Amino acid sequence: MPTIAKTAEIQTVITTFEMSPGTCQDLMDALTEAYAEFISLQPGFIAAGLHVNDAHTRIANYSQWRCREDFLAMLRTTEMRERNRKFNGLCRSFEPVMYEVAATFG
Repeated sequence: MPTIAKTAEIQTVITTFEMSPGTCQDLMDALTEAYAEFISLQPGFIAAGLHVNDAHTRIANYSQWRCREDFLAMLRTTEMRERNRKFNGLCRSFEPVMYEVAATFG
């Protein structure tokens, strides 16, 4: 079960996508397909969630990986590089950033 915990020895990646409302659903479809067909099957993948803002201009992707190296290996595959080019065509920008949990609440 995925968890958000300061003591968890996992890598957290938060990727934000910025797009127009007209391409939001297309990008959501492409991201959902990428997770179903490829990303979730990669070594070290733990869990992920996709979040859309009310205006349909931003998608936030929260993912958890066993370690930094597993995430980077997935990004470097030919298939993921091709999918990232497709994502780039559907949005103004996207940026994956690695984080460590600094504090939790609740």
